[in-house]
Amino acid sequence: MGSFDIKSLIANIEKVIVGKTETVKLLLVGLLTDGHILIEDVPGTGKTMMSLALAKSVSGDFKRIQFTPDLLPSDVTGGHVYNPKTGDFDFKKGPIFTNLLLADEVNRTTPRTQSALLECMQERTVTLDGKTFHLPSPFMVVATQNPIEHQGTYPLPEAQIDRFLLKISMGYLTAQEEMAVVSTQKVRHPIETLPSVASLADILSLQETVKNIAISEQVMKYIVDLVYATRTKEDIKLGASPRASIALMKASSAWAFLEGRDYVVPEDVAQLLPFVLKHRVNMHPKALVAGKTADLAVREILAAVPIP
Repeated sequence: MGSFDIKSLIANIEKVIVGKTETVKLLLVGLLTDGHILIEDVPGTGKTMMSLALAKSVSGDFKRIQFTPDLLPSDVTGGHVYNPKTGDFDFKKGPIFTNLLLADEVNRTTPRTQSALLECMQERTVTLDGKTFHLPSPFMVVATQNPIEHQGTYPLPEAQIDRFLLKISMGYLTAQEEMAVVSTQKVRHPIETLPSVASLADILSLQETVKNIAISEQVMKYIVDLVYATRTKEDIKLGASPRASIALMKASSAWAFLEGRDYVVPEDVAQLLPFVLKHRVNMHPKALVAGKTADLAVREILAAVPIP
């Protein structure tokens, strides 16, 4: 299963991120499937630090954009700058040209700038004035957002939300875990001395390995049945698209690999389903008033669809 041991990458990130093994593994699911991750949580729970720990653990290029209401699309993609020596306009690459982009507080910027990320995330290219520029490989966006109720946030458009493989959250630590975090930072932050343990070649090789994880026809049918059920559930106004089925298949394959298997079992699919689906379904206003969340609807689907 490849010469590089993924466990060493998990252990390295956990030097910085305490007590969040599942969250760290979900972040790696994005990396292993060439997908993007959306982390939603209140400020101060370690969203940015986890992305930084991943970036430092993999010897690739890392850029961070702090999204603000006055950020322009060209601040993300770059643009043409006048060169007085040649009299021409040269293309100056923006921070999107990197291996890992941390899009911090992505929902604080305007829809126009959010949409600048769309082509980059889906096609892995930037098109300006009819010219297409390719982004490096691997390329991954880890976006953080504060919950929508927070002041000064713009909801992400549906087309943008659908580009994220998984939506995860950090959650608070237990008192014991928080004690460990506080004591390790008395002298210096562990991120400062975090070594790189994986090369870009390692990651590209692991991505190929994950593509070859076996999925039986019954498990594939289970994936499609689960996603299809979002389109017929009465509490859901808009169900998940076929892109969700593809995302669930890829994510389940990566999870199986992280669990040390070269085949997917239904439990992998069930484990990943909430993270793949909860940002892709739109609840009916009536259901929301009754206190039903997308998370709850997805868990009901999981209980209702028979396991193969």
